[in-house]
Amino acid sequence: MADTLQSQYDNGLNLNTNPVNHNQVWKGALDCIAFEKSAIKNKLLNINKPCYIVRVGGKIGVTNEGYLSPAYNGNTAEVELLTAVKPISTHSLGEPSFLSFHGVKYAYATGAMAGGIASEEMVIALGKEKILGSFGAGGLSPDRLEAAIYHIQEALPQGPYAFNLIHNLNEPAIERRTVDLYLKYGVRTVEASAFLDLTPNIVYYRAAGLSVNQSNQIEIKNKVIAKISRREVASKFIQPAPIKILKELVEQGLITELQANLAAKVPIADDITAEADSGGHTDNRPLVCLLPSIMALKDEIQEKYRYSTPIRVGVAGGIATPQSALAAFMMGAAYIVTGSINQSCVEAGSCQHTKQLLAQVDMTDVMMAPAADMFEMGVKLQVLKRGTMFPLKAQKLYETYRNYDSIEAIPFQEREKLEKQIFRKSLAQVWEETAAYLSQRNPEKLAKAVNHPKMKMAAIFRWYLGMSSRWSNSGEKSREIDYQIWCGPAMGSFNDWVRGSYLSEPNNRRVVDVANHIMTGSVFLYRIQGLKIQGWQISDFYSQYRPAIQEISKHFDVEIMSPKPSHTAE
Repeated sequence: MADTLQSQYDNGLNLNTNPVNHNQVWKGALDCIAFEKSAIKNKLLNINKPCYIVRVGGKIGVTNEGYLSPAYNGNTAEVELLTAVKPISTHSLGEPSFLSFHGVKYAYATGAMAGGIASEEMVIALGKEKILGSFGAGGLSPDRLEAAIYHIQEALPQGPYAFNLIHNLNEPAIERRTVDLYLKYGVRTVEASAFLDLTPNIVYYRAAGLSVNQSNQIEIKNKVIAKISRREVASKFIQPAPIKILKELVEQGLITELQANLAAKVPIADDITAEADSGGHTDNRPLVCLLPSIMALKDEIQEKYRYSTPIRVGVAGGIATPQSALAAFMMGAAYIVTGSINQSCVEAGSCQHTKQLLAQVDMTDVMMAPAADMFEMGVKLQVLKRGTMFPLKAQKLYETYRNYDSIEAIPFQEREKLEKQIFRKSLAQVWEETAAYLSQRNPEKLAKAVNHPKMKMAAIFRWYLGMSSRWSNSGEKSREIDYQIWCGPAMGSFNDWVRGSYLSEPNNRRVVDVANHIMTGSVFLYRIQGLKIQGWQISDFYSQYRPAIQEISKHFDVEIMSPKPSHTAE
């Protein structure tokens, strides 16, 4: 084994093996070679240019300038070439077809956060930079959603943007109204989430956008990104729509026979987002187990149906740093999706107090708590526990629901505690508000609750679970201790990464900056890992990417505003 090649100038670069570039030499001006650590790191960070590691007079240095030339007659050059690394673009990570299919510049997207937390402003800011963002439509009224569609389409007439289609187990009519709005206004990309099975609504949206072009090829106008965490659900989205549902849609006059026939030849989804340990609804799946499993399932079904355009598999949940993003890409992810970290950004629909709390979160500051939409089933979602008592209060309500059959069966003293410590009003008042709400939204459910004491109790308890998330968004004063803030451990990881940088302050956090830094950092770390694989011993100083404003202006003005051709050797 060769001795380690060390520099006479200690700059943290050493080579474990003999240099292999015997047939090439570097030529250029010596004053463009960096030997000092910070200058070397700047050269390595210049991802849009080639990187040459050379030795001059016993000192190892780095440059982005000059060019490679064939070595003639075995002559020893004044500058010894040790390693040459090609330019690398942020466009290189992930699956290229994701970029062309969605009209974006990165294999990067932001996921929907319900209640408009993933706001119009967030989606528009991202879309203007050709980054895909999904609007958080879950829980919004039809009028509010319609206004959001108009706002986003006006700002992004050519896209890219997506809207969330969240499965509504208890109120399928709401899910259907959402689909009707998307079809009415020509929303061409939806992020389908929380589905336990295929519903006629998601099949309707998909099939209604199918046609045949002039080349007699199937044209898919309505694109579906399905966010899942279970193989059995992923399988349904990777396969074509069930014939039974298609026939029913034809009989109802919602789709044509041609569209039904075409739908039997294409998958329900174009992209599958394997969602690992995330904020909100989550199965807490570990990414390193989930992604390979879903990718193998996709390959198996692709082999069966031979789709002309194979489905892509991306990842969400836990993506918060360049390291986690690069790990996902190296595992084969076609794209990455960020979630929790975006709700602490300026454009998020959450209030300032919530953003300040999120900016202080550690990875352990989250826990599972009962979910409002599936309260009776005992389904939980991941929320912030630091700075709020919501998860403990919500758990108390669920335990009470399990222990008693009606509001009247709850002992008087315990009922009094619920009214004072959680609801801050009488349960009778809460029921009046709940009944008024249901009379407008779901009269059938109200009728059932009136005649079923246990169901009535659940409806009353869900009042707190539903209001707590709204308080967090609107910034309800005096209710800060009750804020329900959906959050995964990625938030803490992000805070650790940006600590000490300009992004540590939530007022400086903008979704486009976050995306740019994560993607730039991923490519930079890819370059560093590539050098390590080639035998370089590289000090930790070079293995860290920290967000800095100058890094955005330095590297992204070149890449985004004025692209230049890659350097080529003479």
